[in-house]
Amino acid sequence: MSELFQDAWLTAAIEQAEKSWSEGGIPIGAVLAHSKTGEIVSRGHNQRVQTGDPTAHAEVDCIRNAGRRRDWRSLTMTSTLSPCCMCSGTAMLFKIPRVVIGENRSFVGAETWMRDNGIDLCVLDDPRCVALMDRLVREKPDLWAEDIGE
Repeated sequence: MSELFQDAWLTAAIEQAEKSWSEGGIPIGAVLAHSKTGEIVSRGHNQRVQTGDPTAHAEVDCIRNAGRRRDWRSLTMTSTLSPCCMCSGTAMLFKIPRVVIGENRSFVGAETWMRDNGIDLCVLDDPRCVALMDRLVREKPDLWAEDIGE
């Protein structure tokens, strides 16, 4: 069952978030993994700053990196932060059945919408993810405001 793999997936997503931060970007990361085997099939990180592409969120980057496939319904998306409406819609579009969220203290994305559309959510409230976003808000508040559309 996927709960057995959650920590490994979240750790991999955090590594992606740290990669984005080290590139001067927003520290959000995501992975896609097979729910039964735990195998990570794709990784992604927020690249909005690095590429100038406002749609280059971690979850979208991760899905892009997964390429063409037919096994979306057997995957779990893990993200360090609660997915926004664009990223949530992308998960719904590909019928990804489960999303693990590292934290939703700093931002609550489209969680109700995902649940209403049958996606199983697991919010971990992980202190490592909270610390990532606290650092962003403290050190680059203008970038955070831009990212959430303020």
